[in-house]
Amino acid sequence: MNHGGSKAREHDSGEWLVLVGNPNVGKSVIFGALTGRYATVSNYPGTTVEVSRGTARIGGRKQGIIDSPGVNSLVPMSEDEKVTRDILLNENIGSALQVMDSKNLRRSLLITLQLVEMNLPVTLALNMYDEAGERGISVDIEKLSKTLGLSVIPTIATQRWNLDKLSDAFHHRAHSESVIKYPELIEDGIRRIEALLPQARISARSIAIMLLSGDATLSGWVDKNAPGRAGEIEDIRSGVQTRFTDPVGYIINRVRLKTVDAIVSDVVTQEKLGKSKLSTVIGSLSMHPVWGIPILLAVLFLMYEFVGVLGAGVSVNFFETTIFKGFVNPWAERVVALVFPSGLMHDLIVGQYGIVTMAFTYAIAIVLPIVGFFFIFFSFLEDSGYLPRLAVMVDKIFKLMGLNGKAVLPMVLGLGCDTMATMTTRILETKKERVIVTLLLALGVPCSAQLGVILGMLGAVSFYATLWWAGVVVIVMFIVGLLASKVLPGESSDFILEIPPMRMPQMSNIALKTLVRVEWYLKEAVPLFILGTLVLFTLDKTHALKYLEAAGSPIIVNFLNLPIESTQAFIIGFLRRDYGAAGLLVLQKDGMLTPVQTVVALVTMTLFVPCIANFFMMIKERGLKAAVLMSLFIFPFAVLVGGALNFIFKVLNVSF
Repeated sequence: MNHGGSKAREHDSGEWLVLVGNPNVGKSVIFGALTGRYATVSNYPGTTVEVSRGTARIGGRKQGIIDSPGVNSLVPMSEDEKVTRDILLNENIGSALQVMDSKNLRRSLLITLQLVEMNLPVTLALNMYDEAGERGISVDIEKLSKTLGLSVIPTIATQRWNLDKLSDAFHHRAHSESVIKYPELIEDGIRRIEALLPQARISARSIAIMLLSGDATLSGWVDKNAPGRAGEIEDIRSGVQTRFTDPVGYIINRVRLKTVDAIVSDVVTQEKLGKSKLSTVIGSLSMHPVWGIPILLAVLFLMYEFVGVLGAGVSVNFFETTIFKGFVNPWAERVVALVFPSGLMHDLIVGQYGIVTMAFTYAIAIVLPIVGFFFIFFSFLEDSGYLPRLAVMVDKIFKLMGLNGKAVLPMVLGLGCDTMATMTTRILETKKERVIVTLLLALGVPCSAQLGVILGMLGAVSFYATLWWAGVVVIVMFIVGLLASKVLPGESSDFILEIPPMRMPQMSNIALKTLVRVEWYLKEAVPLFILGTLVLFTLDKTHALKYLEAAGSPIIVNFLNLPIESTQAFIIGFLRRDYGAAGLLVLQKDGMLTPVQTVVALVTMTLFVPCIANFFMMIKERGLKAAVLMSLFIFPFAVLVGGALNFIFKVLNVSF
């Protein structure tokens, strides 16, 4: 196991603090706030699940921290849950910090009770405390702490409120007594299995409860640590099970839920909030299957105006015309001419396919202003609470494609970065769902940089053209998803999604998110823009570009009805689709693309092969064979859709 190098290993106690909690409770935000940049991510041994490790300095000493995968139970039902359980079982854990959702204490307390049964020192971070207050939810922290015998600290991770008080989690060594007693027959089975188990990092009682619940994932641990006892343990489990009609695991969970409900009833009060608030009305309407549609169209129109018109129009014109064409490029050409008056190096830096005149101009003057505006708008949508509501509204459509509604989440994340979104398909329960969503992400979900350029181009045409582009892409993705669901075996799983309150985003949070994403764009995209320019430069100097244009002419010119120069955009689209889209944007600005050609080109580019980073992530997540097959399908399919759209426009005499 790679523990993240010396930075993650160099902590004073040698023991780790582990962050535990349900998915989407702010665990990773707290981990990032505690560790800063001193964190690494690597796969847990024998799995594809990534675990973050880092080091924090608390009270003058270093403390190693593990951010475990989000779980709903410590009796594993998924690979993520097994990894978290194994971290608690096998790692040198000194204490645990459970991050809880203040709005949904019931779900979080199920984990708390299991941690207490493990006899681990636990501190509770009652996170999203502000959102609970906005919903009229009040938690009696003192009573909760006394009931559980644990330190409870309210926090707002996104604002770093009270995070300085979490030092208790590093030094707290009190062990709470379990508040659960099971039926006597089960307690007897627990005691008998407990007697067969060796001393472990967590209590023998908790391991016995897992085994009695029928946790088959512990078989390897039993064989290794209690050799020859597996048969006896199974006999005890079977004997207890014969005394009950329901599965023992179900009975154990029912007792836990009853205990949790009693605690929640005692410490949580719910104030009835007025339903007249504008945010409440908008929040409800945005999830409605009918009224949600005009709200979605309004959001798309605002995005079109903000990103496509203001970002790609005013902002790009300023950067490209005033800054680069007025100052940067002429200055670079004069400086380079002093050293390389002409020849290969001169052309490489400031020629038609020069690093400054093409790569930097595309990346900084054209794409960066557009994606910057898109990042601002996307951050606003994230913090407003609209995106989860969009997921609920389209949930029924996703179910028609054989997908769990949870599949909406990676699709929405794909609007930020398809590569990271492909990785988050792990939250889906079945292989079928993960494969379909990976295919749809690679096929038709444009990342932030590409979407920004697309909106910029459409902003120069009309909103009507934008609806055509979006409509074709959505319909194509739905058809592909529907057909894939018929071909691939397997079932979809249940969908549970926490809906946050609608709120006015804080400008400081939007500014921070935008700056972080711009930094990511500069680090990831600019090097690939340079690489793409070098590819075009080499193809041009070896005259291979002319041959490729000639070879692509039947498809580009005859089938798609695009100018031959657009071949270059599709070539570099193999590296990054936003770079390819930027090439199309330059053609449009030079008057080489008509409005109809613009829509055809953008639909084809949107459905084009995934960028190289996403392709490698597909290999990692789905395997080489699946990634190659998806790419081999996507490329000709994108061209076919583009050609069909061109034909439809001609037949219907569509104009924009």
